[in-house]
Amino acid sequence: MKTLQKTLIALAAGSLLSMGAQAAVSYGNGYTGQPYVGAKVGQFDLDVDGADKPTAYGVYGGYNFDPNFGIEAEYVGSDDADYYNGDIDAKTYGAYGTYRYQFPNTGLYAKGKLGVAKTEIEGSSTIPARSLSKDDTSLAGGVGLGYSVNPNFSVEAEYDKLGSDADLMTVGAQLKF
Repeated sequence: MKTLQKTLIALAAGSLLSMGAQAAVSYGNGYTGQPYVGAKVGQFDLDVDGADKPTAYGVYGGYNFDPNFGIEAEYVGSDDADYYNGDIDAKTYGAYGTYRYQFPNTGLYAKGKLGVAKTEIEGSSTIPARSLSKDDTSLAGGVGLGYSVNPNFSVEAEYDKLGSDADLMTVGAQLKF
């Protein structure tokens, strides 16, 4: 790539990031929103006989329309866990409406979310020899507790109910723009 093209791309990216940072968190009379992205790690609790709990890794992003209401989308996948000496893994995709309650005079907040999630569980065992495949799209929700370290960074612990076959417990961190 030529130097001029690289320079223009860098200037465009820098302009977009600075506009996002300037637009974030006005929450005054104009209620300017705030986008965020995050990463989380935790554990799936699958309703599958003979399956260990796989470790979960995920990414998410959202937008707070005001201090209380927002939207969020996430993807969480897992590593392979033991399933009758075979392997089992899970992944979920979700879209949620969120509500946050900020505790007065602290960085602490409570979070609730409700939406739709698609959860896929795949596994194969050797003793007894069998395979497992579940694919469920259903109503999903979660509750959590978070702490805003500063206006642009926070940490959260969360419990999600992903339909009838899976629960998810995670801790994560998010960067607000």
